[in-house]
Amino acid sequence: MSTNEVSRRGFLAAAGTATGAAAAATAAAQESPTATAGGGNESTATGNESTASGNESEAGGGGGGGGSGNTVPVFGSYLTGANLYSEENVQDARGQDAVTVSVGGGSNGLAFDPATIWVQPGTTVTWEWTGEGGGHNVNTNEGPATLDSGSPVSEEGATYEYEFTEEDAGITTYRCIPHEGQGMKGGVAVGDDVETTTIETGGGGPTITIPDQALALTVATFFAMTTTLGLGYFFMKYGGDYETE
Repeated sequence: MSTNEVSRRGFLAAAGTATGAAAAATAAAQESPTATAGGGNESTATGNESTASGNESEAGGGGGGGGSGNTVPVFGSYLTGANLYSEENVQDARGQDAVTVSVGGGSNGLAFDPATIWVQPGTTVTWEWTGEGGGHNVNTNEGPATLDSGSPVSEEGATYEYEFTEEDAGITTYRCIPHEGQGMKGGVAVGDDVETTTIETGGGGPTITIPDQALALTVATFFAMTTTLGLGYFFMKYGGDYETE
């Protein structure tokens, strides 16, 4: 028996083994149960069903799992660029009888902290000076509440109080007059009847199904491709003449 004949026999045996392994892996993949991300036995991300190889899988958009959000007042463009202000950081103080706002907050003492609050009528807000950033005051820019602490002061511990009533319902924006141009602005929302927006806080999008058989299918595909390439090489080299006698 020649060396070529031995090589041919060996290759055919290896090809047969690889093909059998690929078929076995594919069968195992088809029989494997589905594992899901996010817990549970099955996870769906749509109301549509698709069936393949006897296993039921569900994927796509829509449905549950969507993110939740926080509803906050809309303070308008006046507060754009205001120090320490962002829609996500509006302090919801509804239900509290008293709220304190620092005057001269932030790293440079040129902010109201918190910059924006949401209260109910009957709440007393106290602005308390930190002594940082120079002389400050509290003065209404626009809105139903008339805020006026008087001349700017820089003394630490100075305070200004204002009780918001039903007449102040709505959005009031205010500023420190000496530092308005440097972003020292704030806002107060009073009551529930104000314009609001919803800030998305995440919580996931659609749940994605991750099948256990993915690895097995990958292995099966690898074996199938290897076998096909090997047979192609064999026939190209030997021209299909692989008699062993």
